[in-house]
Amino acid sequence: MSDHFDTARLQEGSPFPRGATFDGKGVNFAIFSAHATKVEVCLFDEAGERETARIVLPEYTDEVWHGYVAGLQPGTRYAYRVHGPYEPDAGHRFNPNKLVLDPYAKAHVGQLRWAPELFGYTLGHPDADLSFDQRDSAAFMPKCVVVDSRFEWKQTDRIRVPWDRTVIYETHLRGYTKLHPAVPEHLRGTFAGFAADAVVEGIRELGVTSVELLPIQMYVSQQSLIDKGLSNYWGYDTLGFFALHPAYMSTPWIDEFKAMVDRYHAAGLEIILDVVYNHTPEGNELGPTLSFKGVDNASYYRLMPDQPRYYINDTGTGNTLNLSHPRVLQMVTDSLRYWATEMRVDGFRFDLATILAREPHGFDDGGGFLDSCRQDPVLSSVKLIAEPWDCGPGGYQVGRFPPGWAEWNDSFRDTVRGWWKGEEGLAPELAKRLTASGDKFNRRGRRPWASVNFVAAHDGFTVNDLVSYNDKHNEANGEDNRDGHSDNRSWNCGAEGPSDDPEIVELRERQKRNLLATLLLAQGTPMLLAGDEFGRTQRGNNNAYCQDNEISWVDWQGIDERGRALTNFVRKLLALRHALPVLHRSRFLTGEWNEALQVKDATWLSPDGSELTPEQWSDPTMRCFGVVLDGRAQATGIPRRASDATLLLVLNAWQDLVEFTLPEVPGGSRWTCLVDTNAPDLERLPEIDAGDSYQVTGRSLLLLKLNAPSTAESTFAQLETVLTGSGEAP
Repeated sequence: MSDHFDTARLQEGSPFPRGATFDGKGVNFAIFSAHATKVEVCLFDEAGERETARIVLPEYTDEVWHGYVAGLQPGTRYAYRVHGPYEPDAGHRFNPNKLVLDPYAKAHVGQLRWAPELFGYTLGHPDADLSFDQRDSAAFMPKCVVVDSRFEWKQTDRIRVPWDRTVIYETHLRGYTKLHPAVPEHLRGTFAGFAADAVVEGIRELGVTSVELLPIQMYVSQQSLIDKGLSNYWGYDTLGFFALHPAYMSTPWIDEFKAMVDRYHAAGLEIILDVVYNHTPEGNELGPTLSFKGVDNASYYRLMPDQPRYYINDTGTGNTLNLSHPRVLQMVTDSLRYWATEMRVDGFRFDLATILAREPHGFDDGGGFLDSCRQDPVLSSVKLIAEPWDCGPGGYQVGRFPPGWAEWNDSFRDTVRGWWKGEEGLAPELAKRLTASGDKFNRRGRRPWASVNFVAAHDGFTVNDLVSYNDKHNEANGEDNRDGHSDNRSWNCGAEGPSDDPEIVELRERQKRNLLATLLLAQGTPMLLAGDEFGRTQRGNNNAYCQDNEISWVDWQGIDERGRALTNFVRKLLALRHALPVLHRSRFLTGEWNEALQVKDATWLSPDGSELTPEQWSDPTMRCFGVVLDGRAQATGIPRRASDATLLLVLNAWQDLVEFTLPEVPGGSRWTCLVDTNAPDLERLPEIDAGDSYQVTGRSLLLLKLNAPSTAESTFAQLETVLTGSGEAP
């Protein structure tokens, strides 16, 4: 029962901004609903259990219901009851018996407790969702919280790492610190724990520039998972697009997240958020009423044009947000601006981004959402990364996003995995992937950084498991190992799972180095999966979305000598990438001869040191080749020679040793070996005369630098100390 509310405290308020906004004297409530007939804001006690007041919002302006309540303070718990027609056949599912969350809420308290009362219809009723349930859902719902946004930032300047210098480190915030021995136990798995000095410095010292966090916006776990004793660990089921996930907070205040961002910025590291604006946990017509469905179902979701009772399901989750609606599009862009300005994050990775660019007629690279981002002064200045596919019609759109966007490049993943597995006929494809996939991205002035390269991500095998398992092992997910991809292009090197065989162990370690070196030395933007730098395993689980346990958590105590050696190798690779500009050119390498400069930016070589012929390119058995990256090639739009180091990259996926003749290249007569994945701990950097051969071990990779007088020798003297383990990255 609600307490008596003093209506003298109620004022008309403003339709803008949306949400619950504290101005120092009270709170303005504003919520969009085009089809509602009345909206009530419900206030709750501090525990979020007892409703203390129910207030009818007095004004309706431009389809926004609003009102102002004097005297309310930050920390106030609230939610809405929205009245309107319950006509599923017309797309309307209003039910004021169901408490609904504010789409613009900045914080939540309490947990969603699955119960029949959460559904707008009566479960088990013969008319299914056409029935109307009158039970109150408030006792089972989390509550929204009014926040105080004031925070004193220590870092006043934005980081803004240039795209061509960016190296992304993808991780799960909770799983990264849940077992971290340097993080106080009560802070593990939280924003505060992730901001611990040992965590931040460990990431910084690795050499990455940008940390990409799996979803940290408020999400829920579906009842089907809870019933199996599992949970939505990855977080791809967002319910609050402006709010932090409460389980990641050691305190109830959003300042904890801001302090974390501030700490990473102080270390020179960017924070990128993985965001899910394509669907919600409310499912299809048989799903619960938690927020958008009860606020204005016909506006927020894409419904079947001829049967609006049913939902368009381009996401495979039951529903699809309707970004063709201007108010829904506004909500998404308002959310992004909130995170970029108020929370100061540096970019976003968009889950199933094709959906965001899909209009009723299909994918549109000039659609409303993409155009909104392109013209917005805030959003156009942060990093925007698309996962350019979904399960809807025409869902695969790699390379088709507009200028300003980067995209996950699964072609890089699949080609590199297949190459080192030993598949035939991949040399021409690998050449494209090593040069930032110009066949997909070199258009409309896009740059090589638009290709976000990866060999492993949260979804799929880790690098360690990629070389340790032929088959997925997802039994712990409770789906009889039917879930997850079966085509992983993995190879266990001779034994399924852990092995004590020295030859298998040695081969696996070299294969890890091959995969990581290919990733970090290729043109484009590399993305490293957290833990791959020391061989983290998920025990063969390639779909650990529901495993909030040791399967997914980073096992810091389990890092052995081999893991530490691999970490040092990754640090050296990243030191090389940062020190050698030719490894991250902002122009696509084409292999074309520049007549004016008398130079070719990339020259592809056979093992005898000669340039590859068309016949050799078409030979499916060719598994060893090299490429010279000429540091003299034009580096910018200005037609003049650069003075960077010239490099030779050699990739041998053949099982046996190959004699590779080092080419004679203008500007130098000797080559220095910087990387040999068969000898990762070089005591000294060997030098070889041009024209001589180098014995390339079976299944290994080389990187060599041409000793040219024009290069900055001081840089390479410093680099040598890094590569031999006696110094830090320049």
